[in-house]
Amino acid sequence: MPTTAASRRPNATLLRQQERRVLHAVGCGLRDDEIAADLAIPEDAVAGHLARILAKLGLRDRAAAIVHAFDCGLVVPGHGPRTPEARPAPRTAVGRTAGPNVRISLLGPLQAWQDGRPLNLGHLRQQAVLAALAMGAGRTVSQQELLDGVWGLEPPLTNVVPVYVYRLRKALRIGERPDSVIQHDRCGYRLAPGAADVDVVRLEKLLTAVRTADRAGEGTEAVRLCAQALGLFRGELLAGLPGPLAELERVRLTERRIAVMQRKLGWQLRLGQHCEAIAELFALTAAHPLNEPVAAMLMHALHRSGRQADALGVFDRTRRRLADDLGVPPSRMLRRTYQMILSGDDAGPGLTGATR
Repeated sequence: MPTTAASRRPNATLLRQQERRVLHAVGCGLRDDEIAADLAIPEDAVAGHLARILAKLGLRDRAAAIVHAFDCGLVVPGHGPRTPEARPAPRTAVGRTAGPNVRISLLGPLQAWQDGRPLNLGHLRQQAVLAALAMGAGRTVSQQELLDGVWGLEPPLTNVVPVYVYRLRKALRIGERPDSVIQHDRCGYRLAPGAADVDVVRLEKLLTAVRTADRAGEGTEAVRLCAQALGLFRGELLAGLPGPLAELERVRLTERRIAVMQRKLGWQLRLGQHCEAIAELFALTAAHPLNEPVAAMLMHALHRSGRQADALGVFDRTRRRLADDLGVPPSRMLRRTYQMILSGDDAGPGLTGATR
């Protein structure tokens, strides 16, 4: 295994004063030209100092030096030589910010904003680390979980997780408080409670409200809440993010979105809004042609709108697709819907999808 700052804690006291200053600047993420300007030394001297630092401390590369600078306490996140880019956020009378001013969106390409300003979250692997923390919804995520979720079976050669977290802290910090969004303890990392508004958390709150409206039989309110939940989705989920966790979350959130759409459309059919539901049902069946509950809802909506032939056509297309792709016949539910349409019965199958 390569030598990293995670496997042992090299002693920074081995370094001379100038080498410590260079290591501090490296840990703060400065380039060689920036270090040279900050320390008033030639740029080639910076490279020489860094080479000696790596040799004395037994470190593999610059990334390992950055990790070491954190682990030995030489660098405190957010307190480097760079000039702060933003002034502290306005505070309330009790000395706290007036609610989260950082928003994180996972229901599409990962994005984050501070006071409406988009933030640079770095490269995709670093973004995947932030996505893992945001998906944790305030739960502490261990470093091993991050390695497994973001890198899978191909872990990095050096312990880069603290480096990525440090950079994310800098990108997400509120004013001069570097730890206000991402916190660290002996068990791992987490988003600080109440520090960021995450759209997945808002989605779950809306779905809880949908279930409450369902139980109360408030169909109009359920449709409104479902539409609000669907409005949070912004395109391809976690687009481009690598790792097993992002892949699993893409599948889970896609299923979540389909379930919410089914719930909304089911209520619209129960409320007699057949024409309003048909266009969305056609789009949903085109995207998910093997989803039999959606096909049944479309058949019912077409039948109630006086389009019996179109409804039977949906059954035929779904039946062929099930046979060709899965080698199975239509389910009992789909066959019952077909028979209901043939007999001219207005009663349809259960029409609400689950939003578990």
